[in-house]
Amino acid sequence: MQNLEVVLASLTDARVLCIGDVMLDRFVYGSVDRVSPEAPIPIVKIDSESVILGGAGNVARNIAALGAHAMLLSVVGDDSGTGTITDLLEREPRIEADLLSEANRRITVKTRYVASGQQLLRADWETDSPISETIETRLLATFERLIDVADVVVLSDYGKGVLSDTVLRAVVGGAKARGKTVLVDPKGRDFRRYGGASIVTPNERELAAASGMATVSEAEVTVAGQHIIRECGIEAVLVTRSSRGISIVRSDSVEHLTVKAREVFDVSGAGDTVIAAAAAALGSGASLLDSAVLANYAAGVVVAKVGTAVVYPTEIQAALRHPLGAGVADKLVELDSACDRIESWRRQGLKIGFTNGCFDVLHPGHVHLLEQARAVCDRLIVGLNSDSSIVRLKGPERPIHAASERTMMLGSHGTVDLVVVFDADTPLALIEALRPDVLIKGADYTMDEVVGGDMVRAYGGQVVLATLKAGYSTTEAIARLRRTAAP
Repeated sequence: MQNLEVVLASLTDARVLCIGDVMLDRFVYGSVDRVSPEAPIPIVKIDSESVILGGAGNVARNIAALGAHAMLLSVVGDDSGTGTITDLLEREPRIEADLLSEANRRITVKTRYVASGQQLLRADWETDSPISETIETRLLATFERLIDVADVVVLSDYGKGVLSDTVLRAVVGGAKARGKTVLVDPKGRDFRRYGGASIVTPNERELAAASGMATVSEAEVTVAGQHIIRECGIEAVLVTRSSRGISIVRSDSVEHLTVKAREVFDVSGAGDTVIAAAAAALGSGASLLDSAVLANYAAGVVVAKVGTAVVYPTEIQAALRHPLGAGVADKLVELDSACDRIESWRRQGLKIGFTNGCFDVLHPGHVHLLEQARAVCDRLIVGLNSDSSIVRLKGPERPIHAASERTMMLGSHGTVDLVVVFDADTPLALIEALRPDVLIKGADYTMDEVVGGDMVRAYGGQVVLATLKAGYSTTEAIARLRRTAAP
């Protein structure tokens, strides 16, 4: 088996063509204080909402988040949801989208109402009628233009009408004729629609429905998968098995991979992550086994998040290096990953806190500050000045410890949940991106002096000034060390 960190690094070379049903996942957050007098149902006081790409759009997001280049081909409508999809795609520079518009077609929107970390209701607005022959012709013409520059093809079938039988036959046949691997996230009971595909990626329930067989044990998964291979003309079946991992079933062999999850919060969207990671790895030249193992690690990361989410290379790298449990490496993240985790925590109803500093020589004063910060929130993010930022702020003799050493020391503290390094002189842009509920600084600042304080208060957040532990400062600690070291 190839070194998985090498595989992970090579994902940037892959170009993945993703065709299927694009939709929107909308989350409405609020609180519940009482039951309606009109019916025995909770009244949700709405605080905020968010919307992200779902369906084939989420597969493309995962491909792009992993560093590969995603080409998204889908059909949209003429409603407001289409405009939202366009706006979201403009924020994804690694997704090249070709969206064909069909009149009188509505974008599928799945709205989830969440309070105190619990989903109260899901309401779907959707169109599931097949696309017209005219749109089929246009879609296949676009496919012919894109296929030669793609390394691998993903068909993301959510049963909303984009992947008609005509489209499936033409895409699978055209891709295989050019020697391209075709992966399918299937829908429905009849997998013969995907005949000729390289790999299908059902979950256990979908495999059971398509095969008419039990899929609880590994042996049952093997038998059902090989039945699909024989009856449907598919080369391999990659079965996602929730918290139990992934099974790779071929006609003459099978391998069962245990999931690499530290804790499982939500398996929704895990199938999108698996097919995205496997496709990107196959597109970069990895074997099916290496691709499945990498996808398994990616699934282990994403199921620890809540709701539709993506996985970043740094998170998989941390899982590769620390497969047995959450550790310091899990806390050291880049901005995109931090935003993703914060969104997941908010879906659980958790309060997000933020503090920042150089934390060059960690001392009891720092620990006192961190403990106070963690006491006023559920999750604490620390913004850490980069080495170059400290040089500009403190002079050429600082920092004493490099950013990698400072992040490790901070991450080892149980009070700290995430550490994000920033290169600017102030954390203002970081605060703007993270939007913490609580901003914490030391009491040597006034409320007016706290960077980002006005912005946090403006959107309803809180600014807290933590008391200082007398007698401790980084400057004094360094001075004492130098006096001690002096001859």
